[in-house]
Amino acid sequence: MNNVSKSKIHGLWALTNRELKKWYKAPTVFILNLIQPIIWLGLLGNALNISSLVSSTSITLPAEVLSQFNSNQLSILGDFFANIGDSVMQSTFGTTSYVSFMAVGMIAFTALFTTMFSGMSVVWDRRLGFLNKALSTPVSRAVIILSKVLSATLRAMFQAAIILIIAVPLGFQFGAAFTPLSILGVFAFLFLLCLGLSSLFIAINIRSTRIETPMAVMNLLNLPLTFASSAFFPIDRMPGWLQAVASVNPLSYAMNGMRQLLINSSIDYSQLALQYAYVGIFAVVLTTVGIVLSWRFLNK
Repeated sequence: MNNVSKSKIHGLWALTNRELKKWYKAPTVFILNLIQPIIWLGLLGNALNISSLVSSTSITLPAEVLSQFNSNQLSILGDFFANIGDSVMQSTFGTTSYVSFMAVGMIAFTALFTTMFSGMSVVWDRRLGFLNKALSTPVSRAVIILSKVLSATLRAMFQAAIILIIAVPLGFQFGAAFTPLSILGVFAFLFLLCLGLSSLFIAINIRSTRIETPMAVMNLLNLPLTFASSAFFPIDRMPGWLQAVASVNPLSYAMNGMRQLLINSSIDYSQLALQYAYVGIFAVVLTTVGIVLSWRFLNK
């Protein structure tokens, strides 16, 4: 039994390392995977200068209204409008910096984009014959799937860390509740989210033999999963029908939890526990489904 256990661990590490080698031995691919979220963050995040829409320079009162106030009242009114932008941003986004709000969304977007390719990896291994070789070894089908899930998770977590570092010079601001331990909490969210997402995409593509299938799945799910979440805007400000969709999206729970840890001024620990529980259940259920499907459908 001990030898079997060691064999599974060795097989898991060998297959995971193989997947990681294809990644870190191709630095061009790694850089290209980082470019898109950085462009979104650097250009769109700064172009959407939402705080300027509610600043004192964008709000002007008619002369007939201003004439109803004396100089002292006008001074108080001016102070109110001078700070209204930060007040609205704080109450809406939980931070005065939209770049910070969006940066957390880009971290989750990177996790989504990276894990999508885990399904494509199964198809390539089947077409290139490696899957047949792996199935002929003592390594179980579950280990083959878990190696792809684990490699996609490790890649996504590393790339997310790079994006967070790059976001700082682009205007990212840590919240008052941030501590060094918050980084561990963020990686816990990313780990659970990537486990679930990679298992999902592998389960969808496990029987596929055509490379067009995972590409079609990526194109179909990419935008709905991204925009029907809190990646770019708070859920409670969305239309009612979209709130219903975004409120069950695991990306929303992971993003909101990471925002509490990184950019918010305070942490609601009961809400944070709920967010961890939701993403954790998502990861466990989808990973279990992936393993079950691997035993049933993964064949030569």
